[in-house]
Amino acid sequence: MDTALNLLRLLPWTDWLALLVFFPAWTGYAAFANRRIGRQPSLLAAMNKVRRQWMLQATFREVRVVDGVVIQNLSSSPQFFASTTILIIGGLLAVLGTADKATEFARELPFAARTTAIVFDMKVLLLLGIFVYAFFRFTWSMRQYTFGALLVAAAPEATRFLDEGLSREAFADKAGRVVGMAAETFNDGLRAYYFSFAAIGWFFSPLLFAAATAGVVYILYQREFRSDVLAVLTA
Repeated sequence: MDTALNLLRLLPWTDWLALLVFFPAWTGYAAFANRRIGRQPSLLAAMNKVRRQWMLQATFREVRVVDGVVIQNLSSSPQFFASTTILIIGGLLAVLGTADKATEFARELPFAARTTAIVFDMKVLLLLGIFVYAFFRFTWSMRQYTFGALLVAAAPEATRFLDEGLSREAFADKAGRVVGMAAETFNDGLRAYYFSFAAIGWFFSPLLFAAATAGVVYILYQREFRSDVLAVLTA
């Protein structure tokens, strides 16, 4: 009980309130977006239909070099972000190693909140946790794209679908879903990057932290459910 009270005293109530806004907003929006896909058009759902159509068309091609090149290009995005995330994690660990100097430097920044070294470390640890999560999502996306590439490479020849009565639809469903899952995982990593910008607001004030969190949720919703690209894809 005493340990819990001491932990609560580390931060003012405004900081705890901002954290109570941040984490439910992140997890709540992710759950909302996943449940909304079946009832409302979204970028992810629209592109999943395109991916399935792509895999269906691949069953008609004798040579599938283009499909392999496309999957390789798609996997390059999570590879880039995974490499970048490693550098960010290394930088944040370096900041934790020089916490006292970093705290003094932060105090010199205009509008930055004046905090103790422990509170500053907590803010850095929040960012570190976000980017560690993003790294795991990006690397898992890379592996899933690899699985998709293997499915395309192992697909029967176009003539076998006719001669042996194999189902093109079944293959398109399976391969399209695997590639779609890779894209969804990559989207999770990108979403973490968005919320990391909200977490940066905590270094300035809890109010800015909470406001930035709400702003990120609004931007994500507009891009996933109200964007011009989505209107074109669903037209």
